[in-house]
Amino acid sequence: MAVKRKGLGKGLDSLIPDKNVSPSTKTKVEDDTNLKVVLLNINDVEPNKVQPRKHFNEDSIIELADSIKQKGVISPILVNKKDDYYQIISGERRWRASKHLGLKEIPAFIKDYSDLETLEVAIIENVQREDLNPIEEAKAYKQLLEEHSLKQDEIAEKVSKSRTAITNTMRLLKLDDRVQDMIIDDMISTGHARALLAIDDKEQQYTLATRIFDEKLSVRDIEKIVKSMKNPKKEKQKKKLENAFIFTDLEEKMQQAIGTRVKIAAKDNGKGKIEIEYYSNEELEHLFEMITSIQKGE
Repeated sequence: MAVKRKGLGKGLDSLIPDKNVSPSTKTKVEDDTNLKVVLLNINDVEPNKVQPRKHFNEDSIIELADSIKQKGVISPILVNKKDDYYQIISGERRWRASKHLGLKEIPAFIKDYSDLETLEVAIIENVQREDLNPIEEAKAYKQLLEEHSLKQDEIAEKVSKSRTAITNTMRLLKLDDRVQDMIIDDMISTGHARALLAIDDKEQQYTLATRIFDEKLSVRDIEKIVKSMKNPKKEKQKKKLENAFIFTDLEEKMQQAIGTRVKIAAKDNGKGKIEIEYYSNEELEHLFEMITSIQKGE
């Protein structure tokens, strides 16, 4: 029974052979896809220059090489025939691991794809396996959009994601290049990155990104910082209103204590003055006696 694949675009299912087959089951592959497993000289195979995945973890390649050493290349790679070489469409990790082992040949399916089909299959396979980092994924969508004139709705359908998800991923490319590198290196999360998108100044983006990493700030923390940067006047006004409420309460309590009107004039630097009104010499003497009695501790 063939393994059901998820996330394939309409019409693309026939482009990708079952990844769980081995050379020993090539009859089934022929029946399903009319493709045969062939052994290619590994030096005649080259990576796809438009492959969306640019970063390969060396440790994972070595682990895969150990597996291949024990069991062989279970899933053939998928290639396109070019003039004097074969271009990898999917399976670059298997090819790299095989090269690492010094293998001379590698099993492969050969298919005649257009440039658009090649890119689509490469993107779909990587997205399904979650092999792409967010920046690689964003650049792949951008390539489909700009070089192959696909619309975002079409891209969303092909990779089985919402149009909003495609848009949000591509927005990451508006970040400073240094911030994008930090995303690739897992120094900050995509949640942090999306919060930074609210800032237009790229230098500020990078400064905040380094703070996220150095100070281990949460997404919530960075959202608050960005909000205060975007709305400094509102934050200041809010603080003034809070202080005004406190001062009004203090004024009322002091008025009740001494029996006359009191006004607090506060400054932004924490300083200020208190004004106490009196309406006769007798009242002034009474206030004086109250203050001095407090000083004497009576």
